[in-house]
Amino acid sequence: MNKEEKTKAIEDLFGQLAAATHFYLTDISTLSSEKTSKLRRMFFDKKVKMQVVKNSLLKKAIEKSTGRDYKDLMGAPLKGSTAVLFSESGSAPAKILKEFRKTNDRPLLKAAYVESAIYLGDSQIDVLAAIKSKNELIGDIIGLLQSPARNVISALTNPARKMEGGTDAATGNTEAAPAA
Repeated sequence: MNKEEKTKAIEDLFGQLAAATHFYLTDISTLSSEKTSKLRRMFFDKKVKMQVVKNSLLKKAIEKSTGRDYKDLMGAPLKGSTAVLFSESGSAPAKILKEFRKTNDRPLLKAAYVESAIYLGDSQIDVLAAIKSKNELIGDIIGLLQSPARNVISALTNPARKMEGGTDAATGNTEAAPAA
């Protein structure tokens, strides 16, 4: 690569990092081309873009970043073969990585940038896989808000059941309370 090509590659990578709200840095060294192709297909199916990059260019793109604070990403071991995963969802790449690693020892998570938070090391993969998306959180909140309303509506629309020692509102029959 000549200097112009490197400069262009750094600019392109910088633009992708700046535009992404979620990206992962993974170690894909020792993966065969067959396994790498299988992993790419898994990512493609879930709309995750995988791009293998040179570590030196990635470092320069991270250093160039001014809008976001990526300093902690420099603590990630940027050695070996590095793939950057770009995703709309913060947890999708982690879920795919966990699934793929059931039968493989790689890829390992070097670092991740998810919703302005930085996660370092492969030990964070479970935490990242458990992150809920914005739509999932909105769904949970709506469900929680609807639950009390459903209970009230249910109580108002269903006829009252036999009350202890009282009258059954549905039949009008009087029934004594059962002896204890």
